[in-house]
Amino acid sequence: MSLVKKLSDNKDKTSLSHKMRSRRFGFFLSLIRDLPRPLSILDIGGTIGYWEAMGFNEKDVHITLLNLYSEPTGKPGFSSVSGDATKLGFEDQSFDIVFSNSVIEHLFDKNSQQKMAAEVARVGKRYFVQTPNYWFPLEPHWMFPFFQYLPVPARIFLTRNFSLGHIPKTPDKQKATEQVNEIRLLTKKEMKSLFPGADLYEEKFFGLNKSFVAYRF
Repeated sequence: MSLVKKLSDNKDKTSLSHKMRSRRFGFFLSLIRDLPRPLSILDIGGTIGYWEAMGFNEKDVHITLLNLYSEPTGKPGFSSVSGDATKLGFEDQSFDIVFSNSVIEHLFDKNSQQKMAAEVARVGKRYFVQTPNYWFPLEPHWMFPFFQYLPVPARIFLTRNFSLGHIPKTPDKQKATEQVNEIRLLTKKEMKSLFPGADLYEEKFFGLNKSFVAYRF
């Protein structure tokens, strides 16, 4: 097994990524444990696979998965809808919880991230939004040290010529450029600014902040 797979394969329960996700999810479970049922959760960018991997088996909880395209779920307690994270098609406080894992950094620019944050706070009575830390030295998508600090042309060059981490080799220059521009990692200060009413959970690895969760319960 390659080092990258050992670190980043979320399907492998022995990987670092899965272990850290499980620890973070345990924190989420501690927040919802005493909430009254039934409970409604909107998961922005979520998949059934994620919840299954986390061993989620809470009763009287319905999870709505929101992605660019809806897909049949075939599993009780889940539904799937299409939508835009920056313009959620729901009334104010429609859900008991809005949940999102590693999505807000995929919105290309600060303006879109601000829109998503505002929508999360509007639609959810509570929320739990996670994102990787810009200042963590190992970029979590390309799994390449200090990748996010390189000049954009250098990041495009690497994307066009190598398969790195979760990002496949993308020879087409336009597509590689779009891939690079899609990811805008956030700092702790930016997360606090996006979610001013939230507490911040810091996920650490060897004393460094690997990711943040803005949560309001």
